Amino acid sequence: MSPREGRGPVRVGILDDHELLLDSLSNWIREHEPLFELVVAAPTWVELVHSAAFPTDLVLMDLNLTEKVSIEARVRTCRAAGASVIVLTALDTPEERERCLGAGALAFLSKAQPVREVMTTAKAVMGLTDADASEPAHVVSTALPLTKPKLSDGERWALLLYVEGNSTSQVAGEMNVQFETAKTYLRRVREKYQRVGRPTSTRSDLIRRAAEDGYLT
Repeated sequence: MSPREGRGPVRVGILDDHELLLDSLSNWIREHEPLFELVVAAPTWVELVHSAAFPTDLVLMDLNLTEKVSIEARVRTCRAAGASVIVLTALDTPEERERCLGAGALAFLSKAQPVREVMTTAKAVMGLTDADASEPAHVVSTALPLTKPKLSDGERWALLLYVEGNSTSQVAGEMNVQFETAKTYLRRVREKYQRVGRPTSTRSDLIRRAAEDGYLT
């Protein structure tokens, strides 16, 4: 059962001062994402927080704006108001990722990713699945409970670092282990999920599994 069952679509706000990306992401949500309702698309931080629609359930936020408001301040303001935050950036560095996630963002994604993948991550962090779009609210799900594989501390840490957007090399660096060790941790995570019938062939799959099992809360 989705954590949002019966609560309607996720109310989304977008903050980006690049008009092209703002328009393309807005149009994609309107046309392809029935689980989300775009309620504000703002090119400035001031416009977002002064909107009557703020706070939204989720904010998709550009890392770098021309305004002199730090990413930490923006993320923390949204989180304090009750909004989840995903940061989008063209500058994907470990330092920037650490700043955003440390401030409370739930994901840090490259703008080079397809919009479909961005929204897959958005569904995962909001605890949604595509089945939620078509299942009537009065229907009680008869699906069996998900089997949660038992992960070691190292496997769980590697999983969390990886779904936050780190490469395998960056996971190894954060864990202070060799590349092959980090690679082995992630392989074992995938194998354990595969054995219980829950696919993890892509990063998006792993994000979804981590969200389903409560690792992203």
